[in-house]
Amino acid sequence: MQIVETTNEGLKRAYKVTIPAKDIASRIDNEVKRIAPQVQMPGFRPGKVPANLVKKMHGEALHSDMLNTVVRESVDGLMREKQLRPALQPKVDLDQGYEEGKDAELTVELEILPNIEAPSLEGLALEKLVVPVSDEQVDEALAKLAENQKSFKDAAKTKKAAEGDQLIIDFVGRVDGTEFEGGKAEDTPLELGSGRFIPGFEDQLVGVKTGDKKTITVTFPEDYPAENLKGKEAEFDVTVQKVRVASDEAPDDEFAKSLGLESLDQLKGLLRGQLEQESAGLTRTQMKRQLLDKLAADHDFPVPPTMCEAEFDQIWQQLQAEAAQEENPDAAREEIEAEKDDYQRIAERRVRLGLLLSEIGQRNGVEVSSQEMAMLMQQAAQQYRPEDRERFIEYVRNEPMAQAQLRAPLYEEKVVDFLFDKAEVTEREVTREELEAAIEADEGGSGESSAQESATEEKPKKKAAAKKSAAKDEEAAGEAEGEEAKKPAKKASKKAASSDDDADADAEDKPAKKPAAKKAAAKK
Repeated sequence: MQIVETTNEGLKRAYKVTIPAKDIASRIDNEVKRIAPQVQMPGFRPGKVPANLVKKMHGEALHSDMLNTVVRESVDGLMREKQLRPALQPKVDLDQGYEEGKDAELTVELEILPNIEAPSLEGLALEKLVVPVSDEQVDEALAKLAENQKSFKDAAKTKKAAEGDQLIIDFVGRVDGTEFEGGKAEDTPLELGSGRFIPGFEDQLVGVKTGDKKTITVTFPEDYPAENLKGKEAEFDVTVQKVRVASDEAPDDEFAKSLGLESLDQLKGLLRGQLEQESAGLTRTQMKRQLLDKLAADHDFPVPPTMCEAEFDQIWQQLQAEAAQEENPDAAREEIEAEKDDYQRIAERRVRLGLLLSEIGQRNGVEVSSQEMAMLMQQAAQQYRPEDRERFIEYVRNEPMAQAQLRAPLYEEKVVDFLFDKAEVTEREVTREELEAAIEADEGGSGESSAQESATEEKPKKKAAAKKSAAKDEEAAGEAEGEEAKKPAKKASKKAASSDDDADADAEDKPAKKPAAKKAAAKK
């Protein structure tokens, strides 16, 4: 095999690889000898078919298979000889003029991972904002739980409905005297003051009694989802079947027992645990932002453009899908389009942080165990139909890239935990409001401070622009798994000598996810 480097610019590399025809022919001859004893042909005893006839019968298929094998091995050999760490799978092309019996000439193009200096963990300092859970917070959570669990009972027929009461109503809506789709219902429960119906609807029913009939007039909001109703004035004929009042749910032992618990103290303990878990999650978010901001500030190295493009494409597809679900999709698309440059910077940051976390993890022996991997596969399999779950697990076991993608988020969290252990951490007690304000302050600073933020934890404050947090969700996870995810897959090299059948087969092997449930239409 002869290797000639043709490009060496930044992280880009390109090579011309020549595979001698004699090497390919030798591989074919060896394969003929291997399979000849298994070939059966009329007129010959089993295992006695001459090699030249075997080659004549199966020569084309043998040549294709051996060429694929030689190409794959040559690309792997190139990586070893040049000590290359590919960022993504190399692009491998076989010379279009190649014919059997001639040398095979390959063009191999790739981007390599940058050399990252071992990050110094000395002097890493973080502040941990801790929120103690007070008895008052537990009591407030208990009161909300009791409110959510309240039931209603029929009131006297003379009872006038007030805010907080529940009505059972029939209604028919008309626009310009004509009934419209979705504007009619019977025996519909409506709690006055809940805000479930369009503005003005509930207010006009305050004071009604059982058996009352009333015509109310409302105007649909300009941003109402149904185009034919936006901004339109409508009349609703409402019949009140019942007025019902809330039954007070006293948060006592009996209330706790109605929820399947033994006592009120046990219920309070569960609520305290939930509040502590929520606070711990916010604390971790704030600490992780500090950590990643420090790493990003201290490390600036080139990142492979194709990795950034792939990361941006993933972000963009997610944003476009979310925009399509907005009440005004066109406006949402325009807003994210205006911030396209910001999302491209976020993509670059995600790649850089991912590579940095990977380097830290590899240098310090951070691993995801086989048991943890098995758990991840089982969890991921739940999104598929029961009959497809084993197929999905088998698919992941046989696909290194699929394994890396599944493993990456947990790997990142383990690296972050490792860094937390290495850091000098000082604790400071704050209120929940102060912790949330600190998170918002971080958002207002860099705007790109976290690797795995949720949609409510990201600047800017504008509604559509807040989707940047979704773009940054799992910020480093896609790259944090390290070089195992970057190695060229074995089947990829076959593209040099075969069609796209392998890719199609991969697509067929992977089971389809369960169909997503349709969202229920909102009353508003």
